[in-house]
Amino acid sequence: MPPKPHPKSPRQLPMFAPVETLDRFSALAPRYDVLLCDVWGVVHNGIVAHAEACEALARFRAGGGTVILISNVPRPSQWLINQLDSFGVAREAYDGVMTSGDVTRDVMAGRGAGAVLHIGPPRDLSIFEGLDVRFAPMEGADYAVCTGLFDDTVETPEHYRGLLAKMRQRDMFMLCANPDLVVERGSALVYCAGAIADLYVAMGGEALYAGKPHRPIYDLALAKAAAARGAAAPATRTLAIGDSLRTDIAGARALGIDALLVSGGIHAGELGTRDIPSAAALAAVCGAAGVTPTAVTPRLVW
Repeated sequence: MPPKPHPKSPRQLPMFAPVETLDRFSALAPRYDVLLCDVWGVVHNGIVAHAEACEALARFRAGGGTVILISNVPRPSQWLINQLDSFGVAREAYDGVMTSGDVTRDVMAGRGAGAVLHIGPPRDLSIFEGLDVRFAPMEGADYAVCTGLFDDTVETPEHYRGLLAKMRQRDMFMLCANPDLVVERGSALVYCAGAIADLYVAMGGEALYAGKPHRPIYDLALAKAAAARGAAAPATRTLAIGDSLRTDIAGARALGIDALLVSGGIHAGELGTRDIPSAAALAAVCGAAGVTPTAVTPRLVW
């Protein structure tokens, strides 16, 4: 069933009801017991924490709710927790963390010992720690693990077309540790591993995407939420929050749970402004993505 409009904050979007736009998350929060909240673009922008979002999550928890941060970062959960600490995200804002790096490590462990071609920067090497893998060039690797671009400040996926063509000739399997296409870093957008994996698939290659919008990361996140609460919450009382229609919103909808789109994130440029999204632009973007959120808010604010 579509959510009932809140009497004060929501304004109906005329072009594709029953989506609500919210000024404040407190209008929506009482409907849910568990939040699966995206990190990059919602909780921080890659440089500093969004203080109002952190406060909103902490207040939700103070009211008895459970918050699991769910991220496509291609590194283990502990790495992300350390980063959140450095950005000033209080531990009171969340109960647990689940990353696509965790899922990637599970997949690699299941494949056993082998030679891996790592496509990505050295900062992602923690994803391999403790696993029985060794690094190899493309010609000698059993499969590839893509965590990102070697230099996302200057490169685009097209820089990798030659390498991907050689991989395709060998029918190499690619494990994509971050299905995001782009992510915010400050006010800029940079390419992620998902853009390389998508290009490889378009060239006929085989890729497995470890994170959102694919189900394994949600199953693990929901298990963490159930452990924190002592019991699983009903799907009708679970909400996903994120700024990406392709990953956060599509993943939630495929799982059968509600989804709140933070429109001031990576889609802000398509939606007019970071403050008030254009209803027409929002309808067009959602239509192109083939997915509609339950509600929309410019930013996560209590």
